Amino acid sequence: MAYGQKILKGDAYKRAAIKRRHIRIRKHINGTAERPRLVVTRSNRHIVAQVIDDIKGHTLASASTLDTTIRGGEGDKSAQAKQVGALVAERAKAAGVEAVVFDRGGNQYAGRIAALADAAREAGLKF
Repeated sequence: MAYGQKILKGDAYKRAAIKRRHIRIRKHINGTAERPRLVVTRSNRHIVAQVIDDIKGHTLASASTLDTTIRGGEGDKSAQAKQVGALVAERAKAAGVEAVVFDRGGNQYAGRIAALADAAREAGLKF
């Protein structure tokens, strides 16, 4: 074991692992004006999706379960993630974005993350 390195347990270990994966993913994924980055942030209760142009450092479109159109909606968290995916795709297309690079934020591509991505694809956003 290396000196100065803490051994984490429980949720702290999971968050550190997600952070490591996100850093590793971001080495290869960058958003441009032609293909901005669709980044997904997930918590235990909510999910947030943003379309970001990394060159300018601007958010072009965003949607989350905290939006008034989705908040208090029916269904489980996967159903709400589908609504967020469709809404962010609709807003991105209104902003003139046709294709994006998907950044899962270090999370596993399963469950709510996959539901959001599938809904965004069905709404016409190209990955």
